[in-house]
Amino acid sequence: MNPGDRVRVDRAGQTFEGVMLPSSTPDTLVVKLDSGYNVGVDRTDADIDRLESDVYDIEDAQTEGTSTIEFDDDLPTISLISTGGTIASTIDYRTGAVTAQFDAEDVLRAVPDLAGLANYRGRVVANILSENMTPDVWQELATAIHEEIEAGADGIVVMHGTDTMQFSASAMAFMLDTPVPIVFTGSQRSADRPSSDNVMNAVCAVEAAKSDCAEVLVCMHADQSDDRCALHRGTRTRKNHTSRRDAFETVGAKPLGEADYETGETPEITFRREYAERGERDLALHGDLETDVELVKFTPGTDASRLDAVADAAGIVIEGTGLGHVNTDWISVVDDLTDAGTHVVMTSQCLDGRVCDRVYDTGRDLLDAGIVEGEDILPGTAKVKLMWALANTDDVADTMRRSLAGEITDRSVPWE
Repeated sequence: MNPGDRVRVDRAGQTFEGVMLPSSTPDTLVVKLDSGYNVGVDRTDADIDRLESDVYDIEDAQTEGTSTIEFDDDLPTISLISTGGTIASTIDYRTGAVTAQFDAEDVLRAVPDLAGLANYRGRVVANILSENMTPDVWQELATAIHEEIEAGADGIVVMHGTDTMQFSASAMAFMLDTPVPIVFTGSQRSADRPSSDNVMNAVCAVEAAKSDCAEVLVCMHADQSDDRCALHRGTRTRKNHTSRRDAFETVGAKPLGEADYETGETPEITFRREYAERGERDLALHGDLETDVELVKFTPGTDASRLDAVADAAGIVIEGTGLGHVNTDWISVVDDLTDAGTHVVMTSQCLDGRVCDRVYDTGRDLLDAGIVEGEDILPGTAKVKLMWALANTDDVADTMRRSLAGEITDRSVPWE
């Protein structure tokens, strides 16, 4: 039996029928099912029947879809920077799990729709799933982006796993002054799945990187259909669903913009609010980070001793209730922390609205204890910003209360 044959595989009480694909290991049989999904089956004790020979020309199919990227003087240059994640992943048939192993040029070959939209440069900063992202990699990424822009890139697309994309996007928004768009994109579903969102997200991200919006954006599906991508400001978005393709939402407003997508046509980019325009700012890198910052969530019954474990931290972000509250037992501990030089910032675990510790006694006591109100910064963004502020500013409290990259809205109002 050869790749391209239609086979039926029986093993351990399960039956799989489909087209046999090349395998990365002789111990594993890879079958593309009629549903479009691939499955890896251990050959041990498997009964394999060939139903039909050469129903699919695997050799020809492997050459189809490859694209030669040629330089065109009339096109902008977009730098594709890969950090890993599902958009740059394939299936590990040994385990059946998704693993990040493609570099940026592999993504170009896998998404031929990108051809003709721009000239491309590919660069790999990391090859990790996003749960393994660290501040050290943020610094490498910020340096790489700075170098690419300095070398003449007209826009940046960062391919990133979705689970921690909002943190990395926030980090880049604080670490870089950019004269060109920096667009993060990824996919919720890997390329081998029929419902993969990698092509549409990648194409829309490249178009957003060619736009006039010189900010850090997150480009992902706007809804469950394949018609629009939302362009979220990097400091105001969060992943609100584990698996839906439209998992990302802008908190407190509609997305900053969107990309209308139709197969075979160039997506149209539109924005609904003001933004930093291309060329408005000079390129600058502020890459230092204080990594000794913790994010602590308060819930009813959480003992104040929880703060003892992070007492030596340079900074702490508390995710409090409502307007920014914790149990009164926490107040004296916060007072001790701030007296010892730890910067403590209060945010809210509510999905929208801002902190105001001037309404109730608990809040006023927290202010007296030295807490810094985090306005309506998202807790994760606040942690990243505090890491940056501690390393780059003299007045941390003032910096945390001011909007630097759109992370704080002017006022909280209904928006639907």
